[in-house]
Amino acid sequence: AVPSVAVNHTVAPRVEPTGKDAPKPVRPEGHTIGPRKVAWLSAKPSKNGRSLRVVWWSGVEPCQVLDRVTVKQTAKQVTVTLWEGQSGKIQNPVCIDIAIKKVTTVKLKAPLGHRKVVDGAKPRPKPKSKSKN
Repeated sequence: AVPSVAVNHTVAPRVEPTGKDAPKPVRPEGHTIGPRKVAWLSAKPSKNGRSLRVVWWSGVEPCQVLDRVTVKQTAKQVTVTLWEGQSGKIQNPVCIDIAIKKVTTVKLKAPLGHRKVVDGAKPRPKPKSKSKN
């Protein structure tokens, strides 16, 4: 099994759509309190396939910040896992409960090609067992 690797080379996207529904570009901060896996909405490859633009629903900073992104790459798939937690920079923050769409760009070691992109925060389907009749 190939281990997941924390990616330290994510970047805020260069060009973002504008408007009220446009996602907020963010970069991992690290050192958050209680980081947990967060499911993403979409992961779209760049034109050259060397990066993925990952969009997800989050909350208000500093209560919910991107801690890190881990990427596991195999010949058949790329598993991207987002980790969010509370910012460690502010003690006992108070935040409103509102959903905010965020985006980050993850660079890949090799072009995506025909590999499948998988959300590491979503449970994997269990293999179908062969029933004995």
